Amino acid sequence: MTKTLILLFHRDLSQSNANAAMAAAASRLPDVEIVDMQAAYPGGIDIFRDGEREAARLLATDRIVLQFPIQWYSTPALLKSWQDAVLTRMFYLAYEAEGRLLEGTPLMLAATAGNVPEAYRPGGRNMFPMIELLAPLRATAHRCGLPWSEPFILYQADKLSPEALEDAAAGYVSDLERWVAATPAARTRAA
Repeated sequence: MTKTLILLFHRDLSQSNANAAMAAAASRLPDVEIVDMQAAYPGGIDIFRDGEREAARLLATDRIVLQFPIQWYSTPALLKSWQDAVLTRMFYLAYEAEGRLLEGTPLMLAATAGNVPEAYRPGGRNMFPMIELLAPLRATAHRCGLPWSEPFILYQADKLSPEALEDAAAGYVSDLERWVAATPAARTRAA
């Protein structure tokens, strides 16, 4: 049995349509754990206070999904704080005991954006393709030895009808199922 961990970074999930629908649909999959990071860390995340707990959470899973809304061409502030606290701890302060053990864990992004896909291209309203806006996360995955997977991107996230939102959530679940089936099974991590 393998486990997929979805770390959900949304500033207020009760105000979300798309991320809430995606999380609800994914929660019905077997062996998936979803963590609402804003609810877990309403005051922010700290490398010393919270880093060990989050490192242990990562080391107990077989796959990691980072789910978040794109905000001003970047990730939510809590996701950046999580990277600073958890990944800095794991890969700079405790590499042998933690970071080395996380290497090889597949990573997938699930991002929502408010605009149409055509806006994310050269000459479009947002100027850059989405894959270029996600480049810092891809570089982070590379640096940490986390195999990168094709991201799931939901455009017009705040403009979808209930039916379209339901279809999008089903598409997310299908992508997750394909990704889980295609990624390596659980591996034994050295202590």
